[in-house]
Amino acid sequence: MSSSLNALSVAVEVASRKRDEARKVLQDALAAQQAARAQLQQLQDYANETQARWGMKADATVKPEVMYHHYQLMDRLGHAAGIQGNVVEDHAARVENARRALLEAELRLASLQKVIDKRRRDLELAGVRRDQKQTDERAALQYRGPALGASVPE
Repeated sequence: MSSSLNALSVAVEVASRKRDEARKVLQDALAAQQAARAQLQQLQDYANETQARWGMKADATVKPEVMYHHYQLMDRLGHAAGIQGNVVEDHAARVENARRALLEAELRLASLQKVIDKRRRDLELAGVRRDQKQTDERAALQYRGPALGASVPE
């Protein structure tokens, strides 16, 4: 039974490494998601600043070419923000997958730990029973010993 405990200990070590790797993947995914959100925020801030600057000059006379370029820039910024929004959503999905993988790894490790704990308790209980059996057998031999010796004729 000790060899099965050793095998389970190896399984726990492997499960611990996998859990640690899953935790690292989650941390990396969270960092990438945060960076993508920051980039989206920068695009949105730049678009807002550009629109605000344009709004200050709204009462000024502006050539149609300048208005055309402004609208084109705003469309491109909106398109870039849309693409970056998709990137943020992709990162959110990766984070969720990484969270699930970490949870599964933690559950696997916890179940292996419970199996090891149960096996250890079973081994301890078997040892206690074995010791008790030996003690009982010695006591029985000691009790029968003098009785056997008295009934034997000389």
